[in-house]
Amino acid sequence: MPDRFVVRLEGRDLELSNLDKPMFPAAGFTKGEVIDYYTRIAPLLLPHLRDRPVTRIRYPNGVEGAHFFEKNKPAGTPSWVRLETLPAPGSTKSRETIEYVVVDELPTLVWLANLAAIELHTPQWRIGADPDLLVVDLDPGAPAGLRECCAVAVLMRDRLAEDGITAYPKTSGKKGMQLCCPISGTQTADVVSGYARRVAEELARLVPASITAKMARQLRPGKIFIDWSQNNAAKTTVTPYSLRAGASPTASTPLTWAETEAMATGDTEARQFTAAEALHRADTHGDLLADLLDPGPELPVH
Repeated sequence: MPDRFVVRLEGRDLELSNLDKPMFPAAGFTKGEVIDYYTRIAPLLLPHLRDRPVTRIRYPNGVEGAHFFEKNKPAGTPSWVRLETLPAPGSTKSRETIEYVVVDELPTLVWLANLAAIELHTPQWRIGADPDLLVVDLDPGAPAGLRECCAVAVLMRDRLAEDGITAYPKTSGKKGMQLCCPISGTQTADVVSGYARRVAEELARLVPASITAKMARQLRPGKIFIDWSQNNAAKTTVTPYSLRAGASPTASTPLTWAETEAMATGDTEARQFTAAEALHRADTHGDLLADLLDPGPELPVH
């Protein structure tokens, strides 16, 4: 197979290159397999990317090599790729605006995969709108792990339900997991973040031996940090079904609540899922996060 060749995909001409290059060397997983995964998961992934500016984490020489975060459009961006110029987030001081890539179609997704954009991260809002998602990250401090995250997820699900908020779990693809909740899209990021913080602090007071809502790392060993700050207007979260960089190609994978409860009790091994497993689960379950695509309720304001 030549190093570079052009394919036509949904009316777009794409140059693919170095498909045999190892992206996950320890697992023997190549760039061609990264592109294949994103192509096959695209029907479920694209709706979660649509109308959201995407931050990419690129690994040009595989996950064992150097990597970099990329928000601005890369050099050589094809003319057909959708771009949106938006104010730079607070952490980006070098420029006032960023020309973001928006992944609304399969050719753009494959183009990014060919650039070794292994991880895709998106904000909780669509372009030009207020947040339509509330997301909390459950981050375990060793020796706590994913099992303990699942137990906290169940606790948080029940607390959110008291306010009429429905939570959907997914693995992070690394150590922990996230809970994602569809909300109205009519309240500001400050309101959403404030609500998430209040609930996180309430649960930390309820179970102080197992949960912390404080960011200080020295407070985290053996506890689950409920990271409510994911709802900050400048923050992004790994997109559902995105690959994650690590020894093996894992993906941020939606769970059922029955699975989450079984992992919490130890009836099922609490673990992350590989790309192949994420594809199999997609065939079996469809998109367990499909309800995130429709508006949810307003958050209570205290």
